Amino acid sequence: MEEEDRRWEAMDMDCLFIIFSKLGPEAIDDLSVSIPFVCRSWSAAARNPLIWRILNLQSNDFMPWSSLAKRFKAHYQISRFSFSGFIKLAVRLSDGLASELWLPPLASVEDLILASEYCPRLRKLGLPKLTLNEESQIPSLFSKWKELQQLELESKPYNFSQLAAMIGQNCNDFIELKMPSSAISKEDVLAIIKFLPKLRSLDLSRSYLPKKELLLIVEGCRELERLSVKNCIGFEADEEVKTKACRIEKFEYEGSKMDYGGGFEVDECDDLYVDVI
Repeated sequence: MEEEDRRWEAMDMDCLFIIFSKLGPEAIDDLSVSIPFVCRSWSAAARNPLIWRILNLQSNDFMPWSSLAKRFKAHYQISRFSFSGFIKLAVRLSDGLASELWLPPLASVEDLILASEYCPRLRKLGLPKLTLNEESQIPSLFSKWKELQQLELESKPYNFSQLAAMIGQNCNDFIELKMPSSAISKEDVLAIIKFLPKLRSLDLSRSYLPKKELLLIVEGCRELERLSVKNCIGFEADEEVKTKACRIEKFEYEGSKMDYGGGFEVDECDDLYVDVI
């Protein structure tokens, strides 16, 4: 091989794309602030929209004093770094091809609105806990995500029934919901049964889930293949529960119990139990 063929910019573009596309979520900072500045060919390969299909932003540190923020400001010659600025870059690089988006705790509803505009083909979405005002704006966004199949919520939004209705109305292929550390009411369960009839996987781990609500889920969600209710408060996996749930291929209930262990049952309206678990 001649000397000039060993230069960074002489590397085969397809080879570079394959290498970069195999990098994990933790490498998204390198794809944005390191690799593009090696040379023109690396920059071109790193900007291929197919590399930005999975936007897992939960494992990175986006605080203004982080290493990522400092490098981002230096490379792009800006005076201020923000997560909103970073996600604007990421979703635009995905060029409408992003299929997964996992947002960190410091994300805002404005970031989610941006994603609804630039990422219409999302199949998997992970949301942090939002404020009540922000939660009120979420349901309408799901009209943009027709292909959504999986939703992970840090905890249940106050308007969950409205959210479930919008998902059921717009996302025909929706099959998986993860909503741990929540107080699950009869209204929530009825919304799941009514609006999410194709649900195959439901994760309510570490939630307050009374036995009667659990049995409603088991009897009403006929297509469930996996139900995770680990470490929940409000029921014990007695013979009735196990018998009715036997048709579910993966029924995970380990660690669930009736109460805190203090000799009283959790009040159905008490959301504070999650701080104890």
